[in-house]
Amino acid sequence: MLQAALAGAVAGYAIAIPVGAIAVLIIHTSLTSGLRAGLAAGAGTATADGIYATIAAFAGAGVAAFIGPIVAPLRVVGGIVLVLIGVYGLMTAWQGRDRDTGAHMPAHRAHGRTYVAVLTLTLLNPATVIYFAALTVGLPFLGDLGDRLVFAAAAFVASLSWQSLLAAFGAALGRGAGHRLRVPTAILGNFIVIALGLLVLAGTLTPPAAS
Repeated sequence: MLQAALAGAVAGYAIAIPVGAIAVLIIHTSLTSGLRAGLAAGAGTATADGIYATIAAFAGAGVAAFIGPIVAPLRVVGGIVLVLIGVYGLMTAWQGRDRDTGAHMPAHRAHGRTYVAVLTLTLLNPATVIYFAALTVGLPFLGDLGDRLVFAAAAFVASLSWQSLLAAFGAALGRGAGHRLRVPTAILGNFIVIALGLLVLAGTLTPPAAS
C-alpha cells in the first residue's frame, strides 16, 4: 500500500501543480473573496481530481477510451463557463467599486456555491481522467481494492494540499493589495479568467496539424 500511496501522491501533484485556468481561478477567488472562498474553490478542484483518480484506478484504459471522443465538446463547455465566470466577476467588481470593503459575500452559501461551481468546471476537463488512466495502466501493483482506494485517496490529498496553497497565496495577495487596489486587481483577474477561457475555446477550434 505504501507504493500505491506514493504513486497517488505523485499523480495528484503532477496533475495539480501545472498552472492552468483552474489554478488562476482559485487564486483569483481567494484574492477577491477571501481565504475561505479560495479554499472552497480548491476543495472543489481536489474533489474532482479525487473522483477521476478513483474512476481511473478502477476502470483504467476503458474509461479513457470512452471519454476520448467527447474531450473536445467538454472543453468547449469548460471554456464558455470560464468566460461567463470572468464576465460575471467583472460586472460584480464594477458594481461594487464604491462599496465598503467589508461587503464581502456572505459566508456559507456563497462558499458552497463556489465549491460546486469549481467542482463542476474541473469535472468538465476529462483530460484528467485520461491522465490518471494512462498512469494506472502502467502500475501493475494496483491489484486489490485496498491499493486502488489508497492510490485515489493519496491523489486527492495531494491535490487538496496544492490547491489550498494556491488559495493561501491568493489571500495573501488580497491582503497586500489593500482597499484601493482591490477593485483593479479583481478586474484584472477576471480579464485573465476570460482570456484563459478564450484560449481553451481557441484550442478546441484549431484543427490538428497535418502529419
